[in-house]
Amino acid sequence: MDMIHLQDPRPVYEQIAEYYEKLILSGVMPEDEQMPSVRQVAQQESVNPNTVQKAFAALERDGYIYTVRGRGSFVADVRHLQILREKKRDAIKEELRVRLQEARQAQVPKEEILAITEEIYREGGKHV
Repeated sequence: MDMIHLQDPRPVYEQIAEYYEKLILSGVMPEDEQMPSVRQVAQQESVNPNTVQKAFAALERDGYIYTVRGRGSFVADVRHLQILREKKRDAIKEELRVRLQEARQAQVPKEEILAITEEIYREGGKHV
């Protein structure tokens, strides 16, 4: 699994954060395992340490890791995150159903809706 994809339109820090999210949620990186240092990741991926620090800050903000001053960053207990993620996904799907029903009632053609969906996925979720 590659950490950074140059063709990905998302910022590099988001790609790094997502890479570690997947490792953590899949159990590859278990609870309390120490994260690699910012410097290690920056050197490995040939990116600015500030970029890695931004990714780690996002991971900490979202509850995937925690920091022990003077010791580094460690994987958090993410079982509750998986439940929250599933609830959020369910809420989004329900909202999407409501919006699609509204689009249907407004007689937006199915082909147009599908084209918009394909565009969003092709662009990595960024609205152009």
